[in-house]
Amino acid sequence: MKNVSPIVLVLGLNLFLLLPLFVRAQTGPKQYILYVGTYTTGNSKGIYAYRYNSESGELQPLGLAAATENPSFLASDKANEHLFAVNETTKYQGQSSGGVTAFSLDRKTGKLTQLNQVASRGADPCYVSLDRSGKYLLVANYTGGTVSVLPVLADGRLGEAVSVEKDRGTLGPNKERQDSPHAHWIEASARNRFVYVADLGLDQVLIYKFDGEKGQLSRDQSRSSKNKAATDFFSATLAPGTGPRHIAFSSDGKFMYVLGEMNATVTVFANDNETYHSIQQISSLPADFSGENTAAEIAMHPSGKFLYTSNRGADSIAEFSVDPASGKLTLLGDISTFGKTPRHFAIDPTGTRLLVANEDTGNIVEYSIDSATGKLTRVGKMVSVPSPVCLIFVPAE
Repeated sequence: MKNVSPIVLVLGLNLFLLLPLFVRAQTGPKQYILYVGTYTTGNSKGIYAYRYNSESGELQPLGLAAATENPSFLASDKANEHLFAVNETTKYQGQSSGGVTAFSLDRKTGKLTQLNQVASRGADPCYVSLDRSGKYLLVANYTGGTVSVLPVLADGRLGEAVSVEKDRGTLGPNKERQDSPHAHWIEASARNRFVYVADLGLDQVLIYKFDGEKGQLSRDQSRSSKNKAATDFFSATLAPGTGPRHIAFSSDGKFMYVLGEMNATVTVFANDNETYHSIQQISSLPADFSGENTAAEIAMHPSGKFLYTSNRGADSIAEFSVDPASGKLTLLGDISTFGKTPRHFAIDPTGTRLLVANEDTGNIVEYSIDSATGKLTRVGKMVSVPSPVCLIFVPAE
């Protein structure tokens, strides 16, 4: 046998060890459950489920998964055993609050079984996510202007809030939409040290210090943003009247992309040791658009090469390319959502398709994603569901 260098041996061994991961990635689950959160003020009864084939894109209706009031945003745990839904209401058991409901989920049938329901500790909860440990649920309360942390118990039930903070800062200039703080999005940082909150009323992304052991939020007054935000703690500030709604991040964490609901823009922030400064603001609308419009959702493609946003009014999905070095965006174009008011969309786990929920026309529309260009092409049949406002995928059995 010829002599083989140690470097070649090490490389060969590493490739051998990585091979099972590669095989699993190529032969991962092809079937998913698509859960659809809705508003129940019309014909909807709660959360609906579909079986989704990632190869064909086919959606097979599984019916009503669970009856619950206004489940306008959903999240599932890492084990895919439990699903959590906000109940976007102004009153909960006499309190000025909405609710949050925990369910166990059946990955064979798609059915959800309610475990319990607790107060969100603020009116109209509109976003929910899990911290990086999965031990806490984070809730943004829009009308209440508060954010809360709920413990997730061992059996998937929710405990009462262990931390509640009222957003505060300088209000934006729009007296109708920015009359008070309006928390619209909340998620934990990659290392679980901070919690980010997009507040539409304040034109800011507030950054709370987070104690992942106790679930406690606090204002970190020892740091300040390069934007010199008008608050007493760390934040990133947007142009007045932007109305930050949702956020996406680059996979390496170097860039933060903030969707402005009110002016339909994306503001790009560069991360300098977890201190953010804006480097670009770009419109999601074509230059000749003149109607009324509000932006709704933003998502980064798994490849990190493309970013998408939805427009309500223009009723379109905007397509952007991402410069990996600078983080800046280029608008590639847009495509009709073939429905009215695209409140939410989701990229399927394989990164090959994008599904849009049109709230006012009650339909879900599917697109293929060109892996080279990022451009969208409508495919498949439209699915009817009353008032869809949130889509999430869970691997099926």
